[in-house]
Amino acid sequence: MDKQYNVSNIEFSGEWIILSVNEDIYQIPIAQASKKLVQATDIERKMYRISPSGYGIHWYAIDEDLTTKGLIKLATVAQTA
Repeated sequence: MDKQYNVSNIEFSGEWIILSVNEDIYQIPIAQASKKLVQATDIERKMYRISPSGYGIHWYAIDEDLTTKGLIKLATVAQTA
């Protein structure tokens, strides 16, 4: 199966999710992406799994699922590698 999205990294910085996908870096406001992630601890935010296709991300500590495509739509491109 080909990966639709190659999610290489997810970080949190202040009020932003920093998402690395297909060699692009996106900044997404956490508050726009997920109320659960806003309320999550740093440890809970680090406890995620990327689906094999790269289609979605699941944070199992807070039972939150977000699609990569949906996050990209909320984002601004921060830089291109």
